[in-house]
Amino acid sequence: MLNRRVILAAPALLAAPAHAQAWPTRPINVLIGFAPGGGTDIIARALQPAMQEELGQPLTIESRPGASGTLAAAAVGRARPDGYTLGITTVSASAVVPPQMNPPPFYIYADQLPVVLCGTVPLVAVVPENSPARDFAGFIAHARANPGRLNYSSSGVATQQHLAAELLSAEAGLRMVHIPFRGTGQAVTEILAGRIDIAIDTLPTYLNHIRAGRVRALATTMPERTPWLPDIPSVAESGFPTFNANVWYMLMAPPGTPEAVTARLVASVNHALSDSTLRGRVRDAGFIPGGGTQADAARLLREDAERYAAIIRASNIRME
Repeated sequence: MLNRRVILAAPALLAAPAHAQAWPTRPINVLIGFAPGGGTDIIARALQPAMQEELGQPLTIESRPGASGTLAAAAVGRARPDGYTLGITTVSASAVVPPQMNPPPFYIYADQLPVVLCGTVPLVAVVPENSPARDFAGFIAHARANPGRLNYSSSGVATQQHLAAELLSAEAGLRMVHIPFRGTGQAVTEILAGRIDIAIDTLPTYLNHIRAGRVRALATTMPERTPWLPDIPSVAESGFPTFNANVWYMLMAPPGTPEAVTARLVASVNHALSDSTLRGRVRDAGFIPGGGTQADAARLLREDAERYAAIIRASNIRME
């Protein structure tokens, strides 16, 4: 009986690798959880042409904003695990926000499959052109003199933008009003119009606006200065030495996606980012190019989920 079971199972065992080897045979849909114009949209569209060429099929980028990016992440997790529905998600949507929701929209280890890191960006603190704050110290003084009167934007509750602003508020003794949006694009519109007092947001989102003088950069959030804004100090060197924040963007697949498919995706992203022209464009946009292995991606997800859970507990941040 045992031998008969093995013989009967053999066609099924052979069919799975054959299916995976044939992948992809039709277009691939890539979900992003924020409105167009933000960092997720920028990195997805930067990788899109090279991945299409490598995989031999079109990649469509579909925006499904809402719930701090978790709507799209949850949709990817529920999709059929055949490699035709993927997501590019952020540290906040995949590692930080879901455990804070009641009930959680998905479980961060069981309901998503990390594939490969696409890129990482520092955040940058920016103010409108007409802000009275000319530099970071000036903003801190302005906010301390006006407790509860200044606001800051984010792309959703418990996103990296929200956490960065709350951490700064805690360390600097500030009291500001949180204005969450459904995506960074909406926040950009509001700060350009002068209706937001400060945003601590992804560098690629604001880099062109900074260069054009439409907003004023005050500080960046990784420990060292960034090469894109060498004259702008980091928060750490501006009196808050332990301050460190960034956002990563990761390609995700539904749990159960065949290993042969995810391996092909890892190779596709690494091949795309190995091209010097594309790497240059990605860097020019304000991203640190990603890549690496699937194990690297899974380890990063777990490390940051644990790190930010501790920060949220310490800061007493709650979903609104």
